[in-house]
Amino acid sequence: MYASLRGTLTYLSPISATVEVQGLGYKLFYPASIYAALPAIGAEVLFHTSFVVRESLQAMYGFLSIEERDLFEILIAVSGIGPKTALSIIGHLAMHDLYTAISRNDISAICKVPGIGKKTAERLIIEVKDKLHHFIPAHMADAAVPLPKDPQAQMINDAMNALINLGYNQVTAQKAIKKSMKDSDLGKEDLGALITLALKHV
Repeated sequence: MYASLRGTLTYLSPISATVEVQGLGYKLFYPASIYAALPAIGAEVLFHTSFVVRESLQAMYGFLSIEERDLFEILIAVSGIGPKTALSIIGHLAMHDLYTAISRNDISAICKVPGIGKKTAERLIIEVKDKLHHFIPAHMADAAVPLPKDPQAQMINDAMNALINLGYNQVTAQKAIKKSMKDSDLGKEDLGALITLALKHV
């Protein structure tokens, strides 16, 4: 129904945002990994969206890339995986890591995502594996080959995982990283510096 949404960011939390377009506010939920990369309140933002309508649910989900949006729609088609779980998968596994895990039947890698057990991981691999060649560009048909990625987005994702592994919850880690990114002029390769700064903000 909605392929994308461009407007003014009027509300932001670690799991959702409100985007105002011509006087209408649209609420979107998004994966944790993009929170720190979103602009400040009042700035223009573009989300690639997926509108999910189910018996007890009507909600819009937003992503910073078309590839993530399309992956989300593939994941929610898997038996037993709803929008919340699909967001968790995308938020905790970089896209190329998920492709690699699926192509190699690496159940343990997928089970690292909170809420994903062995049976769900096995079902995901079975149901998604055959769809990868439709989803990945032809010159990257081998899922083990990483897709192009934004170095800064990958750095943010790695920092998130590092803080979570240190015992901090997801929301605390997100807020600390976002504050660190705003307060400092970090380059795309300053993972260690980002983690150090984030630890000062938790």
